[in-house]
Amino acid sequence: MKIAIVKLSALGDIIHAMIVLQYIKKNIPDAQIDWFVEEKFVGILENNPHIHTIYPLHLKNNKIHFFKEYQKLKTISKQNHYDVVLDLQGLIKSALVARILSPNCVGFDKQSLREPLASLFYSSTFYVPYEENVIMRNLKLTCKALSIEVPDIQAKEPFLFSTHISDITPTLLVITGSSWKSKVYPKEHFVTILNALHVKSFIVWGSEEERNDAQFICGHTNATMLPKMSLNELKVIIKNSQLVIGADSGPTHMAWALGRPSITIFGPTPSERNTVTTAINLTINCEKAINARDINKYDLCIRQIDPQKIIALAKELLPC
Repeated sequence: MKIAIVKLSALGDIIHAMIVLQYIKKNIPDAQIDWFVEEKFVGILENNPHIHTIYPLHLKNNKIHFFKEYQKLKTISKQNHYDVVLDLQGLIKSALVARILSPNCVGFDKQSLREPLASLFYSSTFYVPYEENVIMRNLKLTCKALSIEVPDIQAKEPFLFSTHISDITPTLLVITGSSWKSKVYPKEHFVTILNALHVKSFIVWGSEEERNDAQFICGHTNATMLPKMSLNELKVIIKNSQLVIGADSGPTHMAWALGRPSITIFGPTPSERNTVTTAINLTINCEKAINARDINKYDLCIRQIDPQKIIALAKELLPC
C-alpha cells in the first residue's frame, strides 16, 4: 500500500503529525509512506525508518515557481500511483498538493478547518473538531482514513532519529525562541530559573534575536551557549538532555517526541491543544481562557508567568 502524507510546515506541527507513522506501520507493516514537506523542514523527518521517501517542496507565492513544483508533483504522482494521500495540514495549499498527487486524497471536513475551502479538494473528509488536541487530530484523521483503531499515545515510541553524535549532555537545555514574539518567555526570567537550579545548563538558538537572548542569559548565569545547529544535531542534544525548558516551539516539542523530560511554557496558545502532557512532559500557562479559533498573536501574557513556578516544576523533574 502506497501512502503519501502532506504536512508542509511548521516544525512543531510536523512533529505533532509524525506520531502517525509508527501506528500506520504497526497496523499496515508493508505500507510505503512518503512525506511531502517544505524544504527547510526536511531535517526533522530525516533518518525516520518508517518514511520511504521525503519529498521537499518549495512553495512560494511565485506563479513560475509554483508551476515548476506542480510539474514535479505530477511526475511523482505518475511514478508512485498512491493508494491514498493524507493531508494533515488542512490548508488550501496543502489540499491542492494532495489532490495533484492522487484523486484519492483525504482531509478534514470544512467544519474542522481554519481554511474550510480546502475540504473541496478532498475525495473523502472526516470531522475532527478544530479545537481538539492537534496530535489527536492527526491520529484520528489517519485512523479514520485507513480504518485502524485510534491508539493510546501514552505508550508511543520515540520517533525522531539522527545519525549525528555528540558528547554534550546537558542537565538542563533551554530553548530561547519561538515563532511569535508573544510566545517567547523573557530572558530575564530564564536567568532567574538557571541561577536557582545550579545545574549544567546549555542554551540553543536559531535566529539572530534568539542568539542575542542566549548571550544575555549566558552573561548572567553559568550556562553555555551552543553554536547554531542543524535539526539533526538538535535532535541529539535534546535526546542527551535530562530536562528541556522552552516555549511552545518545535524544538521544545522535540523533547516529547524523544521521550525526554520537558516543561513547555505557553502564552497566547492553548496548552491543552498544542501538546500532550505526561508524567515527565509538563506544561505551564498564563491561566486564561484561550479560543483556538481566535488566537491573539500580540497577547504578551507569557511574561506574567512566575519563574518560581517553573523552578518548582523543574525540581520535580531533575534528577536528585
